[in-house]
Amino acid sequence: MGQPTPARKDPDWWRSAVIYQVYVRSFADGDGDGTGDLAGVRARLSYLAELGVDALWFTPWYLSPLKDGGYDVADYRTIDPAFGTLAEAEKLIAEARESGIRTIVDIVPNHVSDQHPWFRAALAAGPGSPERELFHFRPGRGPDGALPPNDWPSQFAGSTEPVWTRLPDGDWYLHLFTPEQPDLNWAHPVVRQEHEDILRFWFERGVAGVRIDSAALLAKDPDLPDLAAHPRPHPFVDRDELHDVYRSWRRIADEYDGVFVGEVWLPDPERFARYLRPDELHTAFNFAFLACPWDAGRLRTAIDTTLAEHAPVGAPATWVLCNHDVTRTVTRYGRADTAFDFATKTFGTPTDLALGTRRARAAALLSLALPGAVYVYQGEELGLPEADIPPERVQDPMYFRSGGTDPGRDGCRVPLPWEAGRPYAGFGSRAEPWLPQPAGWPAYAVDRQRRDPHSMLALYREAIALRPRFGDGPLTWLPAPDGVLAFSRADGALCVVNLAPAPAELPAHSGLLLTSGPLDDRGRLPQDTAAWLRA
Repeated sequence: MGQPTPARKDPDWWRSAVIYQVYVRSFADGDGDGTGDLAGVRARLSYLAELGVDALWFTPWYLSPLKDGGYDVADYRTIDPAFGTLAEAEKLIAEARESGIRTIVDIVPNHVSDQHPWFRAALAAGPGSPERELFHFRPGRGPDGALPPNDWPSQFAGSTEPVWTRLPDGDWYLHLFTPEQPDLNWAHPVVRQEHEDILRFWFERGVAGVRIDSAALLAKDPDLPDLAAHPRPHPFVDRDELHDVYRSWRRIADEYDGVFVGEVWLPDPERFARYLRPDELHTAFNFAFLACPWDAGRLRTAIDTTLAEHAPVGAPATWVLCNHDVTRTVTRYGRADTAFDFATKTFGTPTDLALGTRRARAAALLSLALPGAVYVYQGEELGLPEADIPPERVQDPMYFRSGGTDPGRDGCRVPLPWEAGRPYAGFGSRAEPWLPQPAGWPAYAVDRQRRDPHSMLALYREAIALRPRFGDGPLTWLPAPDGVLAFSRADGALCVVNLAPAPAELPAHSGLLLTSGPLDDRGRLPQDTAAWLRA
């Protein structure tokens, strides 16, 4: 490999980028203590450059008690000591840029940690204090205020626990997630100003973009009414006043040529598109595609719906198969139910990993051929399956808040295997990783896959390198049998994915660019296989 190419000054890079999600705690352990860190990422930048990605999205690396995997932030301007220092983060941002890779950081605006200085001050100040106005403190209902202020449900799927916690002084405080994550009051100007300052802080350090966690939840109806008696507008999801917040953020991003990607889960396409107007967020995650089952008709509908949602506002779509919250693609696609739904996650679901791997390879080519940006969660390029975590080692609060019925998200967060012959598959040198690696993890190690031209890693590297052949043009569906997806892009590249039982004839083409698996002896595309063709 030659010298790395510094990231080009292209203001529209984000419209078609391949963005790699780094869950720092599980990527690579540079100091051998069992926890991934920034030193580990810096040591593996050459791997990411070879993979060919355009940007890295880092899940929260801030100071945190880690009650919810870092999404409980105690200080947005400090790197958690388990991961490194602010100086190391600045070096990583600069070194990645020199390798041609931009950096996206995660902001968690809906809530902070209960260890955040603001919340600690609010607890100390007592009821009715200005410090408590930065959060949602309320008296309870019923005799002696013993009942929660309203009936709002937890945002953790499967959780039956209340979203209000009562303090010894009688006040209750709101937390849509865990009690360790108190919700901020976004009607307060100090909250808005603080987050604008945080954005500037990271843009000044060279980040190219910001991912916004739970982006549709920030604003609350000031009366905090019961949900059952107040269905429209929703008291805490997708409220109109949110758009003024994101317009102010967009003005800041534009000063730095920065970009935003929002985590926006909304069933209404028109409401979703409002977040992507030219003066608000640049992009938002596409959860309909992520959760879609391995079904040709459903996938085509998800693709068409996504493109139609984005067209009126001129925003590019995003495509993702998996992230740090979702069952890994290889495992999910090997099950009888290949869709994803938090509410249906259970222990012991049977999985055919060979089938799931074949489908995941085809899905990789499908997603990388679509117009827009693609997000690749770390380990997907290795074909990692979901790991079974022994109950005594589970750390995810989803598991505990469901009473142990939800297996949680730890199974997709297991530390990566780098070198098959080294302790802990090369993740670290001394201590056991913070989550246990399955016995078969070395078979997926990077060093083994680098030597195998048919590995999942080889497929991803070649696909990412070839992806510019599809250009920036629109998608045009081609005639195809039932169960087959076939489309062209403006620059003459075709993608065909066969989900039908029978082998499919390839459309007319002048050359074969890449396949997710071998063609049959008649040159046809077998079931659960994808091909890229030159028109």
